[in-house]
Amino acid sequence: MPGGRLTQQERQRIALGLADGLAYAEIARRLERPTSTVTREVMRNGGPTAYRPDLAHRAAERRTRGRRTAPPKDTAPPRGRDGRDGEAVREFEEAFTTVLMQTGLPKMMARVASCLYTTDEGSLSAAELAQRLQVSPASVSKAVTYLEAQGLLRRERDERRRERYVADEDVWYQSMLASARGTAALADAAREGVGVLGPDTPAGDRLESIARFVDFVSESIVRAAEEARDLLHAKPEAPAAPRAED
Repeated sequence: MPGGRLTQQERQRIALGLADGLAYAEIARRLERPTSTVTREVMRNGGPTAYRPDLAHRAAERRTRGRRTAPPKDTAPPRGRDGRDGEAVREFEEAFTTVLMQTGLPKMMARVASCLYTTDEGSLSAAELAQRLQVSPASVSKAVTYLEAQGLLRRERDERRRERYVADEDVWYQSMLASARGTAALADAAREGVGVLGPDTPAGDRLESIARFVDFVSESIVRAAEEARDLLHAKPEAPAAPRAED
């Protein structure tokens, strides 16, 4: 795949792809670029509905000029205490946040989730989240409340009784169960409508079909989540000891 910055022609092709309703992955394939490059480009410049290739190109040129006029730095990429490339980590967090937004999470909620999921500890306090994201504690509190309701994090107390927010492998299981409960509630509501509108009417028949479909999906989500949880938590079997030769 080609490297370097996007050209003005590539940005025009991104805009055409968005106008045609193409997915980021398909646009990236046609440009022979990573999907994360296209995703980051679009979300940085107004999103899929407001993306303007000319404005995006001028913004990129301004960023480039700003880097050229900045004081010279060590040519080696910045390294954190864990030895990771700091710039690469930031770019991944930005791309991962964008992917979470595409699943339906609001921006601040996606930023908080991404911050939690990409820390080695998988656990941060409200103050730590606010400091890392450079946002107000109130913004963190609102995002945490939303994510907890979706089952995407949980709260716990540390040894000093401070509240911390945790995103471990079990939160995805809880999130799937929350999703299943939501679809089950939809099925219940649809069946209530069948009783009101009448089972022998077109509307009642339609609602009954919705209820049956949603029931099947809900049960499938729960079953798949439980199977995946058991698989992830299962310890690998120890290799069998070699048999002694006769």
